[in-house]
Amino acid sequence: MDLVRHLRYFVVIAEELHFGNAAARLGMAQPPLSQRVKRLEDELGVRLFDRTSRQVRLTGAGRLLLPEARELVARAERIRELMARTVRGDTTSLRAAVPPDLGASVLAALIARFRSGNPDVRLIPTEMGTSDQVDALLGGELDLGVLRHPVAASGLGFGPVLVQHPGVLLREEDELATLATVHLADLAGRELVLPPRALEPGLHDETLAGCRRHGFVPAEVRHAVHGQFTIGLVLAGTAVALGQRADVPGVVWRPLVGSPLAWRISTAWRGEPSEHVAGFADLTTRVLRDDAGMSDEGAPPRTWVAPRPATGFLS
Repeated sequence: MDLVRHLRYFVVIAEELHFGNAAARLGMAQPPLSQRVKRLEDELGVRLFDRTSRQVRLTGAGRLLLPEARELVARAERIRELMARTVRGDTTSLRAAVPPDLGASVLAALIARFRSGNPDVRLIPTEMGTSDQVDALLGGELDLGVLRHPVAASGLGFGPVLVQHPGVLLREEDELATLATVHLADLAGRELVLPPRALEPGLHDETLAGCRRHGFVPAEVRHAVHGQFTIGLVLAGTAVALGQRADVPGVVWRPLVGSPLAWRISTAWRGEPSEHVAGFADLTTRVLRDDAGMSDEGAPPRTWVAPRPATGFLS
């Protein structure tokens, strides 16, 4: 018996809970599908579905099998894709994702340094929020991610966690722009720009909690994915934003007193990293330290030094 194929049939029926719909989705007739499920049940020695004329339900054994079956089917599909890539001759591709607000110069440095040291590897970069990166890594659609912590996902390996202590971006005319440093509590009553929670749940929640602890409860939280939209809101006087310095006319950046917020980021991968994945992860960590001014978790905050133009987040 082709166990993987029969498990695929089982997964589709479990998702549809309707044999007719499952058969249509699989492109086959219903009677053969029912026969193959019966064969799988005989092979495993359990009943997987309770069927009546009105409904189909998973049994306790079926509910227990479903996540394992999904994993085995996904693994088989990844193996087929890997072999297909081998036939096509493109096994040396590396699919990597970075946050949407990673600075342009940081991304450029990362790509240029990797390609110079790995001319035979096809790097495929994309921008993606943490939630989507986790799904793509677990689903085999990404080889490596650069994501924000905390991350509630099992099955991933992580590189060193680096920390970024954001300051505040203000409109040049803002009264706080005259100060050398700003307390978070000084921002009370202002609106705050953050990435959408659906994309960055950990960063979103930890930032708001940290703001509240230090006396800043935003009047409203506005959401932005890309740095240019964030800058536009700041320039319009609509809100303030948190992040690293952005060299944009009309906007000033000020460090926060005591570095009260810590944004954590690291590389991530699924399973045992290949040589190229491990190399790209190490390079990413170095670039984030050197070009984005991040420090190792647990290290004291770095003294701010005026950066090269457009090297940090939101730049």
